[in-house]
Parts: sequence; structure tokens; C-alpha cells
Amino acid sequence: MKKIMTGNEAVARGAYEAGVHFASAYPGTPSTEILENIGPYKEIIAEWAPNEKVALEAVIGASIAGGRSLAVMKHVGVNVAADPLFTFAYTGVTGGSVLISADEPGMHSSQNEQDNRNYAKFAKIPMMEPSNSQESKDMLVDAYNISEEFDSIVMFRMTTRVCHSKSIVELGERIEVSPRKYEKNFGKYVAVPAIGRKLRHTVEDRLNKLKKYSETSKWNYTVSNNSKIGIITSGMSYEFTWEALGETVDYLKLGFTNPLPKDLIVDFCGKHETVYVIEENDPYIEDFAKKYCNNIIGKDLFPYTGEMTPDVIKRCVLSENVEGIETNPDLFVGRPPTFCSGCPHRGFFYELGKKRKEIIVAGDIGCYSLAVGEPYDMMDWLICMGASYSTAHGAQRIIDLKEDDNRRLVAVMGDSTFFHTGINSLLNTVYNGGNTINVILDNRITGMTGQQDNPGSGFKLQDDSASIGDIESICKALGVKHVRKINPNDLNEVKNTIDWAMELTETSVIITDWPCVLKKKYKESDFNIYEDMWKTKDIVIADKCTGCKICLKSGCPSLVFDAENKKVSIDSNTCVGCDVCLQICPFDAIVKEGFDE
Repeated sequence: MKKIMTGNEAVARGAYEAGVHFASAYPGTPSTEILENIGPYKEIIAEWAPNEKVALEAVIGASIAGGRSLAVMKHVGVNVAADPLFTFAYTGVTGGSVLISADEPGMHSSQNEQDNRNYAKFAKIPMMEPSNSQESKDMLVDAYNISEEFDSIVMFRMTTRVCHSKSIVELGERIEVSPRKYEKNFGKYVAVPAIGRKLRHTVEDRLNKLKKYSETSKWNYTVSNNSKIGIITSGMSYEFTWEALGETVDYLKLGFTNPLPKDLIVDFCGKHETVYVIEENDPYIEDFAKKYCNNIIGKDLFPYTGEMTPDVIKRCVLSENVEGIETNPDLFVGRPPTFCSGCPHRGFFYELGKKRKEIIVAGDIGCYSLAVGEPYDMMDWLICMGASYSTAHGAQRIIDLKEDDNRRLVAVMGDSTFFHTGINSLLNTVYNGGNTINVILDNRITGMTGQQDNPGSGFKLQDDSASIGDIESICKALGVKHVRKINPNDLNEVKNTIDWAMELTETSVIITDWPCVLKKKYKESDFNIYEDMWKTKDIVIADKCTGCKICLKSGCPSLVFDAENKKVSIDSNTCVGCDVCLQICPFDAIVKEGFDE
């Protein structure tokens, strides 16, 4: 049977067909949909983890116990998981194990553009790179054979376009693989220095065997079109290059890319006058090929950043500019990303904005990072997951040394980020006697990546009910003496709580407790709290509206300003009745729907 699938869907199918027993991930674009699509395969135990390190560690445990296991994360998540990865590269596997790294050339939704092919080289582990959905499925199945044959975790490197593009996939059947027998093996799995020194030689021996395998791997092959020009490429760059240059050139298409096949590359270069290495981001293949060949053209011609799309390739190789549709920029209205209507973050940031001259705001990764823009202007920096508390603590230490600067550090992060790495960051602040204001924007979901469950949502991935991590209790257990939980839609409560925290000289935590308006499901105990959320909407009494636009400072997209009539109206199709604008309006021109004047 054939089916049109994204690369992410195809990988999920590949995990099913490969007989995978256990999969774990932390959501992150462009990898999120992989575990979501594994979830319906009940033959696989699929779990969301609090962070990527924990996900990989669970996968390592499943592998050691004999199961085939899969860890999934975006490229920056591998940074978090690097500690167990490098040790697992030494110990090897029992059941086959694969780590999917979804890289993002062009940084569509990421804070950097790192090329994780370097991780495979650094860790000395085999790596595979699919270029389409069929390969995404088939390569993943083969990755488990390679993992078990060479006793190593395999890095499976994808990129945004492979993850999200669709193509036809021929489906297969599941290979029922029984978990391998676990036997205690002190000399293999106990990573103390005496054993690590021995395993270091094992890693090198394995790498030499993989070098031989790479030369004959079915995923490394040539496509001949009787041309004097050759192209060496891999992953989505192969698809882009084929679209741009077609049958006018020869190809060495690499799918098994660590270690790279030296002999194949040397032989290919020897048969062509000029060889272009076309790859996104780092000159990973190029640097290797230039050691042995002198007819290589790479990053001296092609850009070092962004996607290697067909128009880029044509411009670089053929000096051709691809014609596009000309548009008049004056006809377009800028639409920066913004909080959803009824987002519980808006009320908090509106009130916090009134303290802008008195505070410095450390941001974090999540929906709330949208507060960096207008009308909030509420972030001074944003580094990585869980960094807001840590960076705020360090910054506050320096600010406190300055006699002419009395500003307070406010650090914000969401509930999923708090569970990810925020707990350790907060513990650091408490342990070192910090005095920052730490905010947890708890919307009961991992919002930015598509409402995935987390330890605070009450549900696990495969729809089983789960205990809810009590953030307030966790903060108090860490030693925070000053904790308040508030409704972020109640602006008076928000204001009073911010004032309270500003007066404290010790670590404080403010928890804003209101769900994402897009949240799909609730615990039964939640209904009494949230059942009225969508019952009544807000409306504008036109005769009372003065057109002052103060309500627009809430940043709600449901508010519409009519420049001709100088009046504000509310889009009833998107309003959820959170009442933030109602509380802001100084003329009582906004009321609840059905209000009797």
C-alpha cells in the first residue's frame, strides 16, 4: 500500500515497521510530529519527557534492557542530551537505538542554525540522512540493523524540509522483534574511568569497521548522466539540486554520512572535471572531500547559511536568477506573530509593562517569547530553554553592585519550560540567596509546538491520565518562601502581586494559572474552574468608545480599530471573553455580551 506522508509521519511509520518498543521525546519544531504520529501505534510505548536529556536517558535504559528504542528532538535539544549521548557512544547498545536530530537551516523557529552532523563526527557514531519521505521510513528501519550490527546508537539527521515535505511512501509490515535478553555486563555499561579507557579503543575499532561499511552502503550511490560536472550532496540538498540541475550533471548521493566514504568520493572526483559539494550550513562533506580531491567547489561559492533551495543553486552554479512574482510591499500590512485571543499571557505582560523602567526582563523559549514585540516590549534577552532564571540571577548580582541602578530582574518562563530545565535554574537562585522575581506562566500545556502534554497537563502522550505536577509545591520544596498563584486575567490581582514581589528582598515566584485557550482536553476537576471561559464574550458600546486605543495595548487580535470612524470593535468569532480589554478601557465602553445598560 502507498500513502502520501510527511517525513515526520514516515519516520513514525518506520519506527513501527522496525519493531521499535520504546520512544521518547521532548517536542520541538521541526521534530514534534514524529512522536505524535508514533503515539497511535500501540505496539510502541511512546512518552513525552520533561527534556531531551531525560528522553535520551530513558531510551538508553530501554536499549540496555534489550528493547529497540528511539529518541526524538530538534537540533538544539541534542545540546541538552549531549552528556548521555557521548557516554552511550562508548558503551554501545543491547537493543538497537536511534537518535533523531531535526536540524533547521534558515532558523524558521529556532534560536540558532547549528549543524548537528558535527555531533555524529564528534561522538564517533554512525549517521544517516534521508532526503525524502520514502527514505525517512526505509532508512530508519535499516538504522536499527546498523545499530545492532555495529553496537552503536545511530544519529538520524533530518532537516525542516525533509520533516515537513510530503511524498509518496510505500508501506511495509511491522517486523516483530522480541526484546533481547538483558545480562549484567559491568565491563560494558558501567562508565567509570577504568572501563571508559578500554571502551575508548572499542569506539575506534567500531569506527574503522564503519568506514568500510560506508563504502558499500546502499544509501551511498552515484547517479550518472554522462556529465563532466559532478555534484556531491546529501539530504534535502539532493532534492533541491535535482530540481535545479536535473539530468545535466552527475550525482554522488550520500545517505550514510558518518563516517564518509573516502574511496567513493575520491573515485567520483577523479571522473569529473569539476565537483560541486552542495550542502546546507557547515562544509561538513566539503572539508572531508578537499583532503583528498583538488577539484572541489563548495562554500567559496555557496552561502554558509540558510536553505540550499533550487533558486540559490541556480544562481550559484548557472548564474541564473529564478523569476518570481513581483509584489508591491506598500500593499501589505505587517503581521508579526502575536498572542492568541484570550491568551492568558497578555494580561500579565500588560501589567508588567507598567514597571518597564524599574525592571529588566529575562526571557525564555515558548509562546511568551512573543512578548518581545509591540505592544509589550517585555524581554531584554532570550538565550535557551530554562535560562531565564539563571541569567536573571547572574544579572541581578551585577546590577546590585551598581549604586546608580536599582532595577529588579524579572525572569519569565512557561510551565513546560519550568519542567524542562527551569527547576534546576530556580534551585540555583534559591541556593545562592538570589532576590529575583521568577514568573511561571502556567497554561497547562506545551503551547508553542502545538499543545503537547507535559508533567503539568494531567495527561500522557497516549491519552492515559497522569498525575499533575504541582508547580507551587515544587517551588516551595526547592526552598522558595514567597510564592503566589494568580489569575492572569484579573489585572488588579496581577498588579498587586507584581507590587508585592517588587518589595521583597528574597527569591519570589509568581505562578499565573490559566489554561491555553487552544488546550484540547482538561481533567474533570478543571471544569469547575474553566467552564465559564467561553460562555460570554466582550462587546464594545460604540457610543461610549472615544477611539483612545488604550485597549489595543493589550495586544489582543480580536480588537479591531476602525480608522475612519475612530472606534474599536471586537471580533465575536475570535473573542473568548477573557475581560482583559474590559478592565483596561477607561471609559467603560467594553462590557460583557448581554450586558443590560
